Amino acid sequence: MDTILVDLDGTLTDPAAGIIAAVRHAIAQTGAAPPPAEELRWVIGPPLRQSFPRLLGDGHDVEAAVAHYRDHYGAGGLFDAAVYDGIFDALARLRDRPARLLVCTAKPQPFAQRVLDHFNLSARFDAIYGPDLEGKLDDKGDLIAYMIETEGFDPTRAVMIGDRGSDVRAAKRHGIPTVGVLWGYGSREELADAGAAALCAEPLELAEVVASLL
Repeated sequence: MDTILVDLDGTLTDPAAGIIAAVRHAIAQTGAAPPPAEELRWVIGPPLRQSFPRLLGDGHDVEAAVAHYRDHYGAGGLFDAAVYDGIFDALARLRDRPARLLVCTAKPQPFAQRVLDHFNLSARFDAIYGPDLEGKLDDKGDLIAYMIETEGFDPTRAVMIGDRGSDVRAAKRHGIPTVGVLWGYGSREELADAGAAALCAEPLELAEVVASLL
């Protein structure tokens, strides 16, 4: 059976409001001035431990910033998001291939589980994978390696679906082609430069694009 790995933020849901508010809160808690919200869209996708050093610079406690972020985000910011139009139908069509669907996200697994439960998405997936809260498997390439080992699927019969270049590069390490989705936070250029095997403009086109790669 085919296996389809699916990113969460920027692919299934638009999480901008909740993530950006939590990032700005965390920066303020460190004593720094947070950038305007419109300048922080790039933080959607990468792990926090990669983003906060860039945001705060030298001399700041990144782990403290991560803790402040999670306090704010976990208190309700994680639900300040929306499922993209067409996603439920797209997932149904992908499963009808038939295929196993696995969430593969840079969001810590406990938060991802809460988000997917809240938006009635959990039942659409066979399993949900993300790093732990301490940062183990923050690198998405390492996360995919763990998924391959745990699930025992054949990478030559797998596809990644994601919206950022980091999704493409992580999957490419394992010989897995990526469908870059254009409704998220990575540009067409970012996805193409990273080596996406195909691009998809609308969720309802997703099953057809995935089929072209399997």
